[in-house]
Amino acid sequence: MDKSLEKSLLVWLKSQKKACGWFLKLSVWCGILSAIALIVQAYLIATLLDGVIIGNGLLGSGANSPQSTIGASDYLPHLMALIGLMLLRAGLAYARERASFEAGRRLRQHIRSAVMDKLTRLGPAFIKGKPAGSWASIVLEQVEDLQDFYARYLPQMTLAGVIPLLILLAVFPINWAAGLILLLTAPLIPLFMILVGMGAADANRKNFNALARLSGHFMDRLKGLATLKLFNRGDAELKVIEKASEEFRSRTMSVLRMAFLSSAVLEFFAAVSIAVLAVYFGFSYLGHLDFGYYGTHAHIGPNANEGLPFSLFVGLFILILAPEFYQPLRDMGTHYHAKAQAIGAAQALMTLLEHPEPQPTESVASDTRLDKIESLIAEELEVFSVDGTRLLGPISFELKQEEHLALVGPSGAGKTSLLNALLGFLPYQGKLLINGVELSSIDLAHWRRQLAWLGQEPQLFHGTVRENVALANPNITDEQVWHLLEQANIHEFVRTQPLGLATPIGEQSSTLSVGQAQRIALARALAQASQVFILDEPSASLDSVSEQLLTLTLNRAMAGKMCIMVTHRLDQLDRMQSILVLDKGLIVQRGDFASLSVQAGLFQTMLHENIESVADIELAAVEPQSRVDTQIDLIATSNSTEGAAQ
Repeated sequence: MDKSLEKSLLVWLKSQKKACGWFLKLSVWCGILSAIALIVQAYLIATLLDGVIIGNGLLGSGANSPQSTIGASDYLPHLMALIGLMLLRAGLAYARERASFEAGRRLRQHIRSAVMDKLTRLGPAFIKGKPAGSWASIVLEQVEDLQDFYARYLPQMTLAGVIPLLILLAVFPINWAAGLILLLTAPLIPLFMILVGMGAADANRKNFNALARLSGHFMDRLKGLATLKLFNRGDAELKVIEKASEEFRSRTMSVLRMAFLSSAVLEFFAAVSIAVLAVYFGFSYLGHLDFGYYGTHAHIGPNANEGLPFSLFVGLFILILAPEFYQPLRDMGTHYHAKAQAIGAAQALMTLLEHPEPQPTESVASDTRLDKIESLIAEELEVFSVDGTRLLGPISFELKQEEHLALVGPSGAGKTSLLNALLGFLPYQGKLLINGVELSSIDLAHWRRQLAWLGQEPQLFHGTVRENVALANPNITDEQVWHLLEQANIHEFVRTQPLGLATPIGEQSSTLSVGQAQRIALARALAQASQVFILDEPSASLDSVSEQLLTLTLNRAMAGKMCIMVTHRLDQLDRMQSILVLDKGLIVQRGDFASLSVQAGLFQTMLHENIESVADIELAAVEPQSRVDTQIDLIATSNSTEGAAQ
């Protein structure tokens, strides 16, 4: 990964830590207090051992030894204080873990909320640019991988600098040689940690990319499982998923290898550093080394022995603290992979959260201008994708109150792009006026409350029928819900269910047919007191009966209201006052159904193709036995003709 990019990602990660609140600081303070308690604990342990070994033990048990008068009861306060410190450190460790987890949890909640809000503002046009599995990977796995960076790595960065300093302040006044050994060997651990972990962030980034591809690929194939079976592509797709899974496994193992190598290197150099310190004290006690102490102050501790260059207390105290001196550095190395993991996850998150979005030029002082939608005017309108590609335009049209406009044309002509611009999901240039007010200066939330939208793929949520219908207006009564269901011609189905309005709807409307789901979505749209209907192929996936019911309901609901509809069913456009025929982002024809159907052009061509396809569908719906009888008649006719010829 480019160093400048890695640095910017790290800066972005640290800028998010304010979401952790005061729990991050609490975690650090618990670690510092635990370190202070550890130093005091080491002092008490060294005092007790020095007293047992020197005062009443092997070196202090002579008849003329002044230490022989010291009894075990004299060390009882030290023992009680030691037990109290052990309990205190346990409590501080627990508090630190809880505070760290809470800091990470708040950060994850904040990032997930920011991601979901960003996706809401960018809209479905942007979301459809990636597979659903990729978004799931970003929202779930990648956000989850930020936990250890904030819960462990950031607090440990502070503790790795503070705790060794506190230990050096306790060691240097006692023995400068031991303090110098600790000071000189300490940089080895972060140095080799950096060397080993240089490629970890890049490996994690590639690992996340592989995971996103695998998630998106698997999700798409899972949704289309029935289609894959129908075309006998199950085995082929299984091999593709196996290949993607193997690639992800390989990348994951490379990341784990780096993590284990980093831990092994840190443990090795920490062990070597402690061994050097132990050798120094060993040779000093044997009399081979005579430096490091402060002259007369060398014999400190409760039982200083004149025969040694410094007391046993000094050696025990420093050797007990030595592993704890390197422990924060080792912990930082252990959590270093959390930093690499977070940097790898941050790239997609930062790219998403900093993605430009359409900004209103100015806010309207009062929204009362939209209380009644009387006109919608587009002048030299151009619609662009989120990356700046022109999708539609320039086009111009005008729609007045109670008028219905149909958008037709081949796939890719820009019909849905126009709807997304009207919904505020795509940027545009030119003029798009609602009651004479520019759409970009209107509060989108207020504007969308005036719209009733129905697409070709109804999105119902896991919950009850009532919860889905009342999504836009949770305060409506059960009677109102039943009235909306009746308007949508779905009330009879709901009444036949044992739970009625409490009937559960599965994920992705799994418990309903497409027609039933579409009509429940229509009831939800009708629950919002809207003035403009935005319809995107509402009957594309319906059978003829469901289509007729939906069309009847829509015609009743749209009476007296403005409507813009995208459709390929050209034979049903006789109710539309105006039709725009789009091709390659431009208007190639406009008029009503009667004039366009007799006018040579794209509309007439599409109309003939549409009628032929409907005829083919109706022919395919003939009873199988009738088709067999027809074939028998054809064969009999053919045989009789051949016989006559002979």
